[in-house]
Amino acid sequence: MDLSSLVEFLVKSVVSNPDDVSVKQLDDEKLITIEVLVNSDDMGKVIGKHGVIVKSIRTIVQASSLLNGERKVRVNIDSY
Repeated sequence: MDLSSLVEFLVKSVVSNPDDVSVKQLDDEKLITIEVLVNSDDMGKVIGKHGVIVKSIRTIVQASSLLNGERKVRVNIDSY
């Protein structure tokens, strides 16, 4: 499973409107950036209380990246 698919699965598992989730991966020499767009109603669910959910998603994705020998990963979450 690639990193963008992993992020998409994790975010869709948390939100109420999984059809509104959009994930885009941008590769750089030193960094992989994953842009996630969610419905504005679901933004609080993705962030979680004190950022616990989004920190967990980032930790899981970074650990998966390191286990597969990939580069550092940044996950940006925004709403529309």
